[in-house]
Amino acid sequence: MDRLKIGVVFGGSSEEHPISVKSAHEVAISLDTEKYEPFWIGITNDGAWKLCDGPGTSWENGNGRPVVLSPDRSAPGLLVLDNGQYETIGLDLVFPVLHGKLGEDGAIQGLLELSGIPYIGCDVQSSAVCMDKSLAYVVARSAGIATPNFWTVTASEQVVPDQFTYPVFVKPARSGSSFGVSKVTREEELLAAVQAARKYDSKVLVEEAVVGSEVGCAILSERFGLVAGEVDRIALTHGFFKIHQEKEPESGSDNSTFIVPADISAESRLLVQETAKTLYRALGCRGLARVDLFLQEDGTVVLNEVNTLPGMTSYSRYPRMMAAAGLPLSEVVDRLVSQTLCGKQR
Repeated sequence: MDRLKIGVVFGGSSEEHPISVKSAHEVAISLDTEKYEPFWIGITNDGAWKLCDGPGTSWENGNGRPVVLSPDRSAPGLLVLDNGQYETIGLDLVFPVLHGKLGEDGAIQGLLELSGIPYIGCDVQSSAVCMDKSLAYVVARSAGIATPNFWTVTASEQVVPDQFTYPVFVKPARSGSSFGVSKVTREEELLAAVQAARKYDSKVLVEEAVVGSEVGCAILSERFGLVAGEVDRIALTHGFFKIHQEKEPESGSDNSTFIVPADISAESRLLVQETAKTLYRALGCRGLARVDLFLQEDGTVVLNEVNTLPGMTSYSRYPRMMAAAGLPLSEVVDRLVSQTLCGKQR
């Protein structure tokens, strides 16, 4: 039986480039090469596409051949430049292992829709909505899920510090991994926090601080329904949670640890899982997503954010939660491939 040809896209031009490379490395370890023939497409920080041997240390330093993904459905697949001529490589599936802008916001998904090649993960619409936290909050509220009170600040808008009750969180509306996020406890700190967020997005959110434990739930879709991973809880010693911004994240965080399964009641665990499924459906997600929530002392939950292409690194939350539920990353990838191709046949 021929192996399935899978294009794995990683890297990208966002601030989450190095995280994507690490995620792709874990996917490479977990990919069953007896079933799949992977084609590794690395996108450099400058946006150049390269067909390379994998997400190793040298792929970005001159190795690899220039490649593009054909948007022409009559010639689907990869167009590889070799000695002045293009070679065409057909693909059965694309796995975009990308995080942040141009990877999680519907951009790469739009290109894949044009190409006609099936791809793992959310479609254009759900990717764009989940990436914009303000839009995700509106959809969540319509589904009966609580969100923080929030205000949006556009690029040309002046923020008025005395209109808020502190503390608040200031964050880019469309960014990930806590880049550009600040906790503001005094009016005097607000303008600097807005400027810090604007380095990552012209649209900024000011949110009320929610008092509660940060919990998360990994979701995987299958033909028979949605599978929820074990719920995790982030135990903080100080400050607030900033994933992927430590100097050596593989060695752990300086202010947080993950508890999987979360040390919460069975009732709270079920509530978190069912709320995550409700949000997943309301936002139109498919394939996979990680839903982050706040669990308050009274047992209620409040949405934090939804990640449509969550990290797959050795220290990332999504694979840990799935592994705790009995699904190692290799099994998760198999199920994602199977469900994506099944959806194509419908």
